[in-house]
Parts: sequence; C-alpha cells; structure tokens
Amino acid sequence: MLSETLYQAIEKELQRVVALTRQPGLEEMHHMLAYHMGWQGEGAGPGARGKRIRPLLVLLSAAAAGGEWPEALPAAAAVELIHNFSLVHDDIQDQSPLRRGRPTVWTKWGAAQAINAGDTLFTLAQMALLRLGETVSAEVALRAAIVLQESCLSLTQGQYMDLSYESRGNLTLEAYWPMVSGKTAALLAACTQLGALAAQASDPVCRSYQRFGKLLGLAFQALDDLLGIWGDAALTGKSTESDLLSGKKSLPVLYGLGKGGRFAARWTQGSITAADIPALAAQLEMEGGRQFTLERANRLTDQALDALAEASPHGEAGEALTALAKKLLQREA
Repeated sequence: MLSETLYQAIEKELQRVVALTRQPGLEEMHHMLAYHMGWQGEGAGPGARGKRIRPLLVLLSAAAAGGEWPEALPAAAAVELIHNFSLVHDDIQDQSPLRRGRPTVWTKWGAAQAINAGDTLFTLAQMALLRLGETVSAEVALRAAIVLQESCLSLTQGQYMDLSYESRGNLTLEAYWPMVSGKTAALLAACTQLGALAAQASDPVCRSYQRFGKLLGLAFQALDDLLGIWGDAALTGKSTESDLLSGKKSLPVLYGLGKGGRFAARWTQGSITAADIPALAAQLEMEGGRQFTLERANRLTDQALDALAEASPHGEAGEALTALAKKLLQREA
C-alpha cells in the first residue's frame, strides 16, 4: 500500500536527520528529541508519533504532480520537524501536561530544556530541507526554503494571535480567519506547495496545490472547532468540555458571541465550570453556532477539493491524496 510505504520512508528520513544530534555528551538531548518524536521512552510507538499527515501530504503531492516522491523526502522531513517544533513550544505556552497520551517534554525536562529541544527541531528542519539541493536541484531547494520560512513566520504570527485572543473580549468572526490561516493553514499550504515544487511542476500547478493545502487547513480547523464542542469524545479522542472550559475563541464561539444572545451573556460572565458545559453547548447550538460552523466547513471542503481538481493530480498518488483529504474532512461529529 502506497501510504504505508511512504510512512516508513518518512520515519527513516526523520530518524536520519534527528540522528545528527547524537553526539558525545549530548545523549540526553538526542533522547529528548527522540522521545518527543515517539521513538523512545515509555509509551513509544505509532500512537506516540502522530499520524505524519504533513509529510504524507508533501510526498503524495509530489507524486501526484508528476514527480518522484523519494526526491521530496527532505521537504517531508522538514515540515514534520517544523510541526513538532511548534508542538513542543505550544505545550510550554499552554502548560499542557500530556501530548499523545504521554508526559510532554517540558514536564519531563523543564521548560528551559524544552525550549532548547523545540529550537533544535526548528534548526534540523532547515538542515533537512537543504538536501533538496541533492535530490532535486539547488534552485528548487532555494525556492522551497523561501516557502518554508514564510510558512514559519505565519505559524508564529498565528500563535501570537491565538494567545492574545485569550484576553480580548471584543473579537469578531473576521478575527478568526487570520489566526487559523497562520496556525493551521499555512503549514498545510506549504506541504502541498513543497510537494509540487519538488516535482518541478509549473507555477500554475504549484499555486493550485498551495491553494488546496490552505483551504484544506481552514476546513480542517473549522471542523475541529465543531468537534471540540459537539463531537463524540470516544471517536475524536478529544474532550468536548476543554474548548469551552478553556475559553477558546473557536469559530462557533465567536459566532455565538456575535449574536449577542443568552450564550454570549453567560460566556461574558466567566467562571464556566464543567457542569455548565452541556447547557452552554446546547444554547450555542440553538442559536445556530453548530449549523453555521458545519456549513462553513462544508463550503471550505468543497473549495479545497475544487483546488485539488484544478491541479489535475494523477496516478495512484493522486487517488491517495484525494482520499486523504476526504478522510481529514469527514471525521465523525
């Protein structure tokens, strides 16, 4: 099966890059990285590694755009390392004790060393990407570096907005899209664009892949926000209380606040407890928050699939890429 072949190749490439840190006197530092990546420590294994969606998008986009997917492996490793750099730092900022069911890096080694681990992953990503100069060409490596750096800037800007929104009470729906465009959509857009670049596809095709990735990220986040309130925790693996308890300014919440009804009145009072969540979620649904979010997610999904169709993906990889997109956007609610 193609996806399994790609997954194994991704793991091999990631381990090759992270092994650059295995040096005398730095064994513990390498272990920190290997632990976070899901390769070492208690609970290590596929469940601790994550789904590697981003590197899969890179390789499938490369093959669907007419390239040879092994040539895109440096880009695939780079985006996964960037993703994990952001997770390590996010866990510190959010004070999250667990990641994929295991203690987070900062809870095991402290915030200061966790920052070092995240910075190392960021640096390794840049080093990984440069190998495109060997597998494809120096020109492609340079173009890919620009794409990745722009996405990293958007990623950090999105995180800034997300954190700043926590203390702001006057947010509108319009404020939501710049934040998620950075936090979620920017890196997915880079994934699909990098794949097309590695395949040396034409500029119009690269733009179609980039647009597909961005819309995929926006649709994914809108759906994630819906599931964060009304999803089945047994299916999603995510508590339906956490988003409302933490005061997350998600898409349905901003919609409800904009309506200025009973949901908004209760939200602005603060001191929301777990016991309040069922009634609060029901009120938000009654005011149209769930339906609005679902409609927006469906519209973005259609736009994402249209953008992918414009790119004319072909072969087994094209079919797998389309199937992966649909799987990401049709999670159980």
